[in-house]
Amino acid sequence: MSSQKQETVRRLAAPDIQARKGKEPLVCLTAYDAPTAALLDDHCDLLLVGDSVGMVVHGLPNTVGVTLEMMILHGQAVMRGARRAMVVVDMPFGSYEGGKELAYENCARVMKETGAQGVKLESGPTVPQTIAYLVERGIPVMGHVGLRPQAVLTEGGFKAKGRTESERLRVMAEAEATADAGAFAVVIEGVAADLAGEITRAIPVPTVGIGASAECDGQILVTPDMLGLFDWTPKFVRRYGDMRGHIVEGVAAYADDVRARRFPAEVETYFSRKPVGT
Repeated sequence: MSSQKQETVRRLAAPDIQARKGKEPLVCLTAYDAPTAALLDDHCDLLLVGDSVGMVVHGLPNTVGVTLEMMILHGQAVMRGARRAMVVVDMPFGSYEGGKELAYENCARVMKETGAQGVKLESGPTVPQTIAYLVERGIPVMGHVGLRPQAVLTEGGFKAKGRTESERLRVMAEAEATADAGAFAVVIEGVAADLAGEITRAIPVPTVGIGASAECDGQILVTPDMLGLFDWTPKFVRRYGDMRGHIVEGVAAYADDVRARRFPAEVETYFSRKPVGT
C-alpha cells in the first residue's frame, strides 16, 4: 500500500441538497461518461445521469427508447469519474410506472449496480405514492414536474407547461404531491416563469429549474447543449462553449495532415533500437 495519505473527499448526498433550500443556488448538469463527470465534478453540486443520454449520445428521437441497462451502464461510468458531486440516475420510461414493487426492484438495482446516491422519477398520477414507497425503503428520490420528456408521445411533443390555468393547477398539484411524498428536490422543466416561482415558494424542498426561470433554488442543463455540441438547442439553453466548432476544426486539421502525410511525424513515430557499437 502507498505510504502517502490519500485526500478524503466527502460526496454530497440528499440531505446536503435538501439543506440548500433558499440558500446558494444549486449547480447541476447532466453527465453520461467518466471523463466528462471528472471535468464537471469540481463545479457541480449534483450530476444527473439523464435519460437524455438516449438523444444526445445514442441518437434516439426521444427518451422513450432508453432502457434500464443503458442507464445503469452510464451511471457506472459517471460514478467512476465523479468524487464529490451527488450522482442521481434517471429512471427510464417503463421502469417505475407499473407499480410500487416493480419501481422498488428497478430503483434498488440501479442503486446497487451504479453506487449512485439517488434516482429521479417524472411526475404522473400515481408517482407520488411510488415516491413515498421508495423513500420509506431508503431510496432518495428526486422528482420532476412540468414538461415531461417521457410523455412526449401522449402530449404530442416537447411543449412548455403552465401557460393555462388548468395546466398551472395541475403542475402545482404535482409539485406539492411530489414534495409531500418525500422527494429531496424537484426538477421543474419548461414552465412559465411565474409558476416556477410559485412552486419554489410553495414547497419545502429545493427546486431545480431547466427552462423555469432564475427563481428556482438551482439550475440544470444538458451538458452537450450547454457546451454547443449541436446546431440547435432549446430556447432555455445558454451556450457556454463551442464544442461542435472545436471538434470540427480539430478533425478537419487531422484529416488534412493525414492526407498530406504530415501525420504521424518523427516525434509520433517509433524506431528500432540500433545495436550498441554500430
